[in-house]
Amino acid sequence: MFRNLSSVAGLLLITAFLFTTGCKKDKEPAPDLPPQSSFIMDFSAFSNPSDTLASREVTTYHNWGYAYTNVVVWNALLTVGLAVPVASFVEAFNHEAIYHPDQNNWTWSYNVTVNFVVYEAQLTGYLETDSLVWEMRITKGNEYSSFLWYYGKSVLDPNSPGGYWILRENPLNPNDLLRIDWHKYSDGTADIRYMNIRPGDTENGGYIFFGTTLEYFDRIYDIFNKGQDNLTEIEWSSVNRDGHVKDAVHFGDDVWHCWDTNLLDVECP
Repeated sequence: MFRNLSSVAGLLLITAFLFTTGCKKDKEPAPDLPPQSSFIMDFSAFSNPSDTLASREVTTYHNWGYAYTNVVVWNALLTVGLAVPVASFVEAFNHEAIYHPDQNNWTWSYNVTVNFVVYEAQLTGYLETDSLVWEMRITKGNEYSSFLWYYGKSVLDPNSPGGYWILRENPLNPNDLLRIDWHKYSDGTADIRYMNIRPGDTENGGYIFFGTTLEYFDRIYDIFNKGQDNLTEIEWSSVNRDGHVKDAVHFGDDVWHCWDTNLLDVECP
């Protein structure tokens, strides 16, 4: 009798262990999403035109104004063209993932509204050796379903994370459009680059790069115009607002052109 009871107890313990292990597997904690800064370039840090004084001559703000114009053009293009991808990624942070043990992946599923239109978004993440693979599929009513709008990878390095995203143009033109490379470093600095990879585009290879540094000029924009084979370099202080810009095509030379803390043109030191 005691032997039978012992066998039953042992069976119950094994069953409980297997059940508990299965539950833990079904509730595998989701990996952290890449930071929003991995997808969205910070354009807000650059000075606003309202900082200038209308009573001054516009030409006195030429150096800063030229730098600002280059940045704002990219900002406008990306804001319009990437509205749905950006909104779908940002919204993911407001939801919890569901783990699928049979596929060994996690999904974040939710709705997102852009310009009064509701989209269904599903972000999938799964482990691949030393990285995480991400895929975002978007559905819009009866127009298209589960369109793979962007995908990418992020490295499993908590001290120096980084990765990339590949964005496709749209459901009607599903070719690759933009590659985003991003890094965060242990010293607190970071960078992100948007590069045009649209097949056959004359600007394929053109890019805008934004980075933070520990130097006095702690903010950087590099803008490469592929069609003109020209690089515009911009550096400025996020604290004091002074900075400088270099552009061989626009200025006709390869030297820095400076502005002061009031955004006014000055001679470079």
